[in-house]
Amino acid sequence: MDIYAAVEGSTAAIGYGLAAIGPGIGVGLVFAAYIQSTARQPESSRMTLPYVWIGFAVIEALALLGIAFGFIWSGA
Repeated sequence: MDIYAAVEGSTAAIGYGLAAIGPGIGVGLVFAAYIQSTARQPESSRMTLPYVWIGFAVIEALALLGIAFGFIWSGA
């Protein structure tokens, strides 16, 4: 049974590592959309910047919730 506990811990770390790819892609898409919209209409950059930071904060909050739930469900 000791081998199973070692494997379970490793799979939790691998699981969160794979789950962290999603927020990384999301942050990239948010900033790519901001850069593209600013390139198309430079005068709107000040108006759209707060939405970039709100999107970034929401994506990162979901990533932190993912790691928190991983710890809660693993019982650590």
